[in-house]
Amino acid sequence: MAGKDVATMKIAGKVWKNGELIDWDDARIHVMSHVVHYGSSVFEGIRCYNTTKGSAVFRLTEHMQRLLNSAKIYRMDQNFSRQELCDATTELIRTSELDECYIRPVIFRSLDEAKPAFGVNPFPNPVDTYIAAWQWGKYLGEEALENGIDVCVSSWTRITSNSMPAMAKAGANYMNSQLIKMEALLGGFSEGIALDDRGYVSEGSGENLFLVNGGKLITPPLGASILPGITRDSVIQIARELGIEVVETTIQRAALYLADELFFTGTAAEITPIRSVDRITVGSGKRGEITAKLQEEFFKVIMAERPAPFGADWLTFIHDTGEKKTASAS
Repeated sequence: MAGKDVATMKIAGKVWKNGELIDWDDARIHVMSHVVHYGSSVFEGIRCYNTTKGSAVFRLTEHMQRLLNSAKIYRMDQNFSRQELCDATTELIRTSELDECYIRPVIFRSLDEAKPAFGVNPFPNPVDTYIAAWQWGKYLGEEALENGIDVCVSSWTRITSNSMPAMAKAGANYMNSQLIKMEALLGGFSEGIALDDRGYVSEGSGENLFLVNGGKLITPPLGASILPGITRDSVIQIARELGIEVVETTIQRAALYLADELFFTGTAAEITPIRSVDRITVGSGKRGEITAKLQEEFFKVIMAERPAPFGADWLTFIHDTGEKKTASAS
């Protein structure tokens, strides 16, 4: 079934649910589902690009592994292997006739209508797995990739890893992210940066963060209540291939103001420069040299114009192009 237009957004007409394709309009849950009341979901955001060699999903295997890791942390037992979820994704995109799209796999606790359970205890509720896809442009705007964005340091602290596991991409975590995002937007900024419970820089509402100082690439370590971002990892590997020193260390808030360059990374944000923090100009107030170089190489990889660093396979092609079909973990 071809994609359909919903309020000018083209979406896949089918959704993959628990091993079968169903119509988009049939992908519904009961209002009393556990996920609605208690936020019991884990998910991924993945991009399929219309590359020079055909449509390809970026680091599909790694994304699906992180999805399964998130589900394991939250004790969500489900019946599909990583490869089955990868195959379901490529099948969905083929049937949708979308050349490029954003992909949303989600695993959540729903409701057993024959034997409903309404308490906090999640175990009596069935676990469902869905994958949807739609066309989605640049998350922070088309011009942001070149001109950069204005951000603020949020008054909201990033949740601590011993309260809500940062390694899991869980729906409930994004209530914290929504507070950060809303505060930023209402203050006239595009995005917010959260600090952790110790006062060190953590990440944006839905992006990892990098600084450039003295030619070095600096980013908070995985222990700083941040999601282990796949785009983050990609940028680190590209930087190391280019001979750029990468330092993972704690970052003070004031260091944001003194950085030569600053940028976000993420599946939605890709690599987005930051031109000011708290209305203090970062560097020259425009995309810096190292940010531009990392962008250039990143987009060459995702457009199949050059191989991924160190011989990795980061692209899963939707149709047979003679390329390797499935990305391997790097």
